[in-house]
Amino acid sequence: MTTPEAMPYDPRSVPVARRLLARAAVACAHLLATQPPHRIRAVLSRMRGGARPATLAEAAAVRQTVLAVSLAAGGHKGCLPRSLATVLLCRCYGLWPVWCVGVRTRPPFAAHAWVEAEGVLVGEDAPADYFQRFFTVE
Repeated sequence: MTTPEAMPYDPRSVPVARRLLARAAVACAHLLATQPPHRIRAVLSRMRGGARPATLAEAAAVRQTVLAVSLAAGGHKGCLPRSLATVLLCRCYGLWPVWCVGVRTRPPFAAHAWVEAEGVLVGEDAPADYFQRFFTVE
């Protein structure tokens, strides 16, 4: 038996110009997600220059926009493209949240990528110590 899952996919909830920008960020995120971790980190490190730190509310709004325009980003296995699309779209607005890659600290073992702002996990239903960071792009 499968468990139904509510997806926040609703592209028409986002204005057309913002929707196009968000879809471009999602497409770039999917391409970037095919690269090795060191290359992703290098690309993001170069892109962050000149951006101000994103607030929690700003990062959450951008993440919600990404989820509204992309079904793939909303799935269980969409953490990498979702987090990348969030930071790329934030950068389009002159913002930069902290992009993190790590693992769960509790079983079962699983790798995960997420975004943090103001020291808080953005949109993750987990306490701050649930994940162990391997590396970040701050």
